[in-house]
Amino acid sequence: MRPGYDESPINALPAVVWVLVLPMIAAEIVFGLGAIGMIGGAQGVGMRLNALQMTAYFPELPVRMWQLGVFDARQAARILSYPFVHGSVTHALFVIVFALALGKMVAEQFRPWAFLMLFFGASIGGAVAYTLFGFLTGINLNPLIGGYPGVYGLIGAFTFLIWVRLGIENANRMKAFTLIGVLLVFQLVFGLISRYTDYGWVAEIAGFAIGFLLCFLLVPGGWRRALNAIRQR
Repeated sequence: MRPGYDESPINALPAVVWVLVLPMIAAEIVFGLGAIGMIGGAQGVGMRLNALQMTAYFPELPVRMWQLGVFDARQAARILSYPFVHGSVTHALFVIVFALALGKMVAEQFRPWAFLMLFFGASIGGAVAYTLFGFLTGINLNPLIGGYPGVYGLIGAFTFLIWVRLGIENANRMKAFTLIGVLLVFQLVFGLISRYTDYGWVAEIAGFAIGFLLCFLLVPGGWRRALNAIRQR
């Protein structure tokens, strides 16, 4: 047998990636068991909806708290809880797959605490951008649910790693943004075909930008590399 063929691909994942993904998987298992009546009794069918009501991020909440001059820690915690509960199995599946694939590549280059800062920083920043977008435009936005903003933060970090590598190779750094470009085109085409007007992309793009920019602080020498790249232009 060739070396490496007997290694488990699951065990190769850094533990910090599982710290993020396992709660998502566990939630879907619970919702699935509830949907078929194995747990929760008659109320099991509505377990996903109940969980969404408890964890979803409502962009109007911080605006109201600011206007009233009050702070509700339970409601504020939604900005950390919303990435772990999804609207459907398909929604969760895409987030989990992206988190596992990108998480492995990014977590191997960052310390565990830095990896968590990337994910939660992008999630929080995406929610803040989403709130500001609704406040400034006056659009009544849907609650923000699911881990896409955090995953887009990982995409931003992955883009940064490619960006640095291309700079070392004296190649065109713009190639690093190919993945995010493809995703944006896919979202645009999907939106036009389905006529689905959801503004969650605001949080996702903000998450990407924050994930990319955080790398300058989280990667040793990241800021120095950026200054050197600017000076060489």
